[in-house]
Amino acid sequence: MEAIVSELQTLNIGKVKQNEPLLNHTTIKIGGPADLFVEPSSIDNLKKVMEVIEKNGVQWRAIGRGSNLLVSDKGIEGVVIKLGQGLDHLHINETEITVGGGYSLVSLATSISKKGMTGLEFASGIPGSVGGAVYMNAGAHGSDISKILAKAHILFTDGSMEWLTNEEMEFSYRTSILQKKRPGIVLEAIFNLEMGDRAAIVSQMQKNKDYRKETQPWNFPCAGSIFRNPLPNYAGKLIEDAGLKGFSIGGAKISEMHGNFIVNAGNATAKDVLSLIQHVKETIFNLYGVKMETEVEIIGR
Repeated sequence: MEAIVSELQTLNIGKVKQNEPLLNHTTIKIGGPADLFVEPSSIDNLKKVMEVIEKNGVQWRAIGRGSNLLVSDKGIEGVVIKLGQGLDHLHINETEITVGGGYSLVSLATSISKKGMTGLEFASGIPGSVGGAVYMNAGAHGSDISKILAKAHILFTDGSMEWLTNEEMEFSYRTSILQKKRPGIVLEAIFNLEMGDRAAIVSQMQKNKDYRKETQPWNFPCAGSIFRNPLPNYAGKLIEDAGLKGFSIGGAKISEMHGNFIVNAGNATAKDVLSLIQHVKETIFNLYGVKMETEVEIIGR
């Protein structure tokens, strides 16, 4: 790893750190160290990082703003690439916007709404990056990324880059082709929006934000929704009906505001959260015969 560090520093590609605690880069404030943590300062520099990784045959994975993510207490082997500053550009061409994978989804929704564009109101309270949102087809309030994405610029594991159309992304509920069939990083996204009534758009954005504040525990470190909704049921309702709100293991606790959120109530470990997830799965299956699947991505050693 020392040789890789030296090479990346020589290339001056951005931030390079060894044994960086990933609890500093996840919204639930949990996660052991990354062997090597890299935050490239541009798409060109990201490509250089991938060339070094490929040449040395080391494992890698990408993260955005660290929401919807649970990192092992033992950390992550290999290289963690953070899409942040340097991949947070925004270009607006009438109602078509091109945005970097590292751009904050909430900031984007807020900025676009002020210009009178409609289509991103659903994202007003979704933490995370544009890249992460495209990767998992993030959604809320009856809409999702698949409704507005024209195409996405992807860097694949072999170092190749390609623009995938909406259809080629193979979107479905909270998933895309990037999660299983063709792993890769979302470098940029192009969204097609429409012009609308600015006052109405801003008002709807505020309503969505207020709803989240009233129903979800954003005053505690959390990773967002833990389970996918086992339609036609809703994960939060099943967990609440099972009497599990407020149940805790170690420092991890099921939110008393919303059953589908696990919060870090104080020095929680990934082991605590995983134990709590397993308890919920067993309880819901025993009571209702429903198999719960996690929406949060669980990664690391």
